[in-house]
Amino acid sequence: MPRRRPKGFDELTFYAEHFDTVEVNSTFYGQPRPDVTRKWAERTPANFEFSVKLYQQFTHPRMFKERLASRLPDPEVSNAAAALGWSEAQREPALLDALARPNDADLDAFRRGIDPLASSGRLGALLAQFPASFKDAPSSRDYLANLLRAFAGYPVAVELRHRSWSDGIGGTLALLNTFGAAWVQIDEPKFRFSIRQNYLPNVQGFYYMRLHGRNAAKWWRHEKSEDRYDYLYSAAELKEFSDTADAARQLVKKLYLYTNNHFSAKSVANAAMIKQQLGEPIDGEYPPEFIARYPELSGAVKVGSPAATLSRTFF
Repeated sequence: MPRRRPKGFDELTFYAEHFDTVEVNSTFYGQPRPDVTRKWAERTPANFEFSVKLYQQFTHPRMFKERLASRLPDPEVSNAAAALGWSEAQREPALLDALARPNDADLDAFRRGIDPLASSGRLGALLAQFPASFKDAPSSRDYLANLLRAFAGYPVAVELRHRSWSDGIGGTLALLNTFGAAWVQIDEPKFRFSIRQNYLPNVQGFYYMRLHGRNAAKWWRHEKSEDRYDYLYSAAELKEFSDTADAARQLVKKLYLYTNNHFSAKSVANAAMIKQQLGEPIDGEYPPEFIARYPELSGAVKVGSPAATLSRTFF
């Protein structure tokens, strides 16, 4: 979601008026809180679903440790490590490893945080997004199996980015299918080590696709992290995914397709274009500034009055 939130514009309300689901990214940076997720459910229609990204502690240990290290003052690290009997040389790395390793309390905190969504039937899927550094190896398979076991009872979608997982497709499918987890189908710039996928459903329960954009030039080198998502799919490029989604939804009980190229509301524009290609109604109104920015939607969406707050948020 965009970072700036001008007074008078509510992003969640906007998404709920235009789409029937949203993928929550904020839970990657902090454990979900039940008081917050309860309000999400209360503020949106009964048929609106939230897919929730797992907290980074579960999928990005290196990133989590770096963040943890920046928040722990040195005396606190030394005192806690000394209490555990570690030597001076062992203290900081060993303590950070111990603190970063998810435990039952961390799992329970996440479950409590999403319970208002799950208990009200508003939870879409849990997204376990792993980094490209997460490679297929016995230890990785064990970790993934344990994570899926810990979240048994929830629909879990697993995003794997390293090519080793598609090179060993038989084992990857066997692991995910054992737990009824959907293998996230992704579109992103392709590099030598990037995962290769055929976009076919691997389980009948649900299908999960994410479109990240194809901004290869800024994927690894960028001034701001959101720069990598500065990409607008053309109608011709989207047709492949619309056709895939149309075919896949005939084979599964539920399908989730999210556009993650969120720079300057390109994800909103592309999501509306996909709905158009699928022959689905495009709900809600769009301000004229939005149509001026994305003329591809001219004539396809309902144009409302100018909305300065929307423009400042997205553009």
